[in-house]
Amino acid sequence: MFVCSCNMLTDQDVERAVDGGATRPREIYAARGCRAQCGNCVPGVLCLLRRALQARAEMVPTETLSAV
Repeated sequence: MFVCSCNMLTDQDVERAVDGGATRPREIYAARGCRAQCGNCVPGVLCLLRRALQARAEMVPTETLSAV
């Protein structure tokens, strides 16, 4: 699904950027070599970013956390 029509940014792009270490919307755009233009997409990008980060946090085994 397209999240940003100005930059043709998709939900898959957000997922890949998070997989690559992105934790902020700015980093999502930078991973695609672009930046927010009109700004209408930022709330959607932020929502997808939060979901992706939460999903990854839930996948971390509890043994790993207790060893830290």
